[in-house]
Amino acid sequence: MSRLEPLAAFLLALPLAAAAAPSAQALLRNSAGEEVGQAAFSPARGGVRVRVAVHGLSPGRHGIHIHAAGKCEPPDFKSAGGPLNPAGKQHGLENPAGHHAGDLPNLVVGKDGKAKASFLARGATLGEGDGSLLGPEGTALVVHADPDDGKTDPAGNSGARIACGVIEKR
Repeated sequence: MSRLEPLAAFLLALPLAAAAAPSAQALLRNSAGEEVGQAAFSPARGGVRVRVAVHGLSPGRHGIHIHAAGKCEPPDFKSAGGPLNPAGKQHGLENPAGHHAGDLPNLVVGKDGKAKASFLARGATLGEGDGSLLGPEGTALVVHADPDDGKTDPAGNSGARIACGVIEKR
């Protein structure tokens, strides 16, 4: 065996390992049970990549968070629990004391009621252990009525929960 064969085998296996990496999805529904969007979750350096597409929402900035329970019972979606926070940090990406694993930047919805965005959920994982989006209790993606101020516990003063989707392994 040449010295290059193990390296070649490793490099050939990389695409297979990436293809085998877990991914997840969520179907977002409003309080009336109507579909208002989808989200896809994939592993990324430093966390989980969250890609969101929504429609039928009010224009403007909306808080969006990953919540700690995989339940989305209308009309208020309180069943999703609080934001995902396995490290016991403070809320907000602008908080000097850290942030929840479920904290994301605001979702900006256009005048047409639609938005597409890609975020990194730092500290989250699709694997096992702390911060897992696929753990035994599950998790949910929640869209709020108002903007997240980026620093106030527990959810950045982002108001009522207006859409929710359970995050499920794809």
